[in-house]
Amino acid sequence: MSDEVIEFVSMRLDLSSAHVKGVVTFYSLYNQHPVGKHQVWVCQTLPCALRGAYDVIEHCEKRLGIKCGETTADGKVTLRTAECLASCGTAPMIQVDREYHENLTRARLDQILTKLQES
Repeated sequence: MSDEVIEFVSMRLDLSSAHVKGVVTFYSLYNQHPVGKHQVWVCQTLPCALRGAYDVIEHCEKRLGIKCGETTADGKVTLRTAECLASCGTAPMIQVDREYHENLTRARLDQILTKLQES
């Protein structure tokens, strides 16, 4: 959401622009910048963290050449972290768009990332 959209919403709902901006920046599904064709969410809650979430994040960052919160130069992939994707028993896991990938291995993660980069 651009500043113009935030201002429009604030006027339309009779709220301060600071209030609207606070909502936009609090919720991760509101985007302030364009995102990639695909969004990769890495769950980092404690069960996932204990089973390798930070290794998954590090590997994704290296493979994609970006940090969490960034989008690849070709606009294909945005990498993000999440605070629970409700798949604790199958950690580590990622959500790609609307699809869960659970019990990840490095090889499986490489397959998923390659497919995204080729699409």
